[in-house]
Amino acid sequence: MLGFFLMQGLLQAVLSTPFALICANPQPAIGPLYLSGFKLAGASLWAVALAGESVADWQLARFRRRSVNRAAVCQEGLWNYFRHPNYFFEWLVWGAFWLFACGSPTGWITLFCPVLMFHFLRNVTGIPLTEELSVKSRGDAYRAYQRTTSAFFPWFKRPDHTRGSDFRSS
Repeated sequence: MLGFFLMQGLLQAVLSTPFALICANPQPAIGPLYLSGFKLAGASLWAVALAGESVADWQLARFRRRSVNRAAVCQEGLWNYFRHPNYFFEWLVWGAFWLFACGSPTGWITLFCPVLMFHFLRNVTGIPLTEELSVKSRGDAYRAYQRTTSAFFPWFKRPDHTRGSDFRSS
């Protein structure tokens, strides 16, 4: 248990690097580098990510409110283009933090933060655990969704070549 909490603390310290560099910027006032585009790009990406997470949450909540969808897999709106829009938009938030940090002299080195967050969301704690639970609760309907829908990045549906499968009805 101690190791688990120590690893979380270490990860938090590592992932806070962009914020430390932003705060330690020797020119905290808005200067030419900040005006160049990092601030605007970071703010724009953050706004897109926040809106995307909000829309995905709203779409899923709306889908789940309908009693006919109790055992179904949400494939409406953003959920039609990828299985985990919330994780994707969370990752974009970390990209925005990196862009904000790039306004500091050495901020570019924090690129490892969105890369690390991608790794954890895609391979460690995010998608693998969620997919396991979804397969347990939704069964074949979710397996069909996995075969046809991108896991992390938005993309168009792939055809499901499984005989007798009707993935759109689930």
